[in-house]
Amino acid sequence: MLTPTSLLPVALEAVEIASELVRTSRPAAHMAKGDRDLATDVDFAVERRLRQFLADRTPTIDFLGEEEGATVDESRDLLWTLDPIDGTVNYSADIPLCAVSLALVHDARPILGVIDLPFLNARYWATDRGGAFLNDRRLQVAGARSLGEAIVALGDFAVGPAAERQNRLQVSVADQLATRALRVRMLGSAAIDLAWLAEAKLHASITLCNPPWDMAAGVVIAREAGASVLDIDGSDYSMDSRFVIAAPPLLATEILDTVREADRLVEGRA
Repeated sequence: MLTPTSLLPVALEAVEIASELVRTSRPAAHMAKGDRDLATDVDFAVERRLRQFLADRTPTIDFLGEEEGATVDESRDLLWTLDPIDGTVNYSADIPLCAVSLALVHDARPILGVIDLPFLNARYWATDRGGAFLNDRRLQVAGARSLGEAIVALGDFAVGPAAERQNRLQVSVADQLATRALRVRMLGSAAIDLAWLAEAKLHASITLCNPPWDMAAGVVIAREAGASVLDIDGSDYSMDSRFVIAAPPLLATEILDTVREADRLVEGRA
């Protein structure tokens, strides 16, 4: 029977392969991905290598990659989802804040996640109800009780067709946080935001979109470290969520209220 625990060694091996490729390669080509976005030849090389590796090792599990899409059988309920390099712009600029992010999803709910930071010697992993770990150290979210005590990670500004509305909301959220949070950080990698929340380097993470390859692995790790991971309506995270809002339970309500207030202001309801 395939379970998160039984598949964890496969996921760890896959991410080790990917991390080595990222660490030992430099991009030789950059490909535009529409409005102000890009991928490199290394993104594609990592995704193709892991697509084949996971197909060989777990042939009954579907695969979704950021760069080349899905290999899907509708009768299956398990899915690998991969961001080969989360933070490609950082990577291409020689900024070490980038990650390989691999998750296993069951019926739209992430149940296993591995995030590796190739240039920072850090590998985060978690399985459903099995706890979250950095290398071999168990993780627990920090105990911030209010925004005034919190370092909050805010996801990147949007690109592409829906960017204008999302970025107005992003500015509104940042404006709310500027007068309430201890500090606001924009690191350029959703995977790092959620991994560092789990490690208690950060106290909350707000991402105003939900690409599953970006979010799924970090969601498992943050959740297993004790975070509440929610959509704007307060429902638990799923791949159908609009946003990804993660914080320790004592802080989650204030974070949600802040995002909702920003959303109302953008919609002209307040």
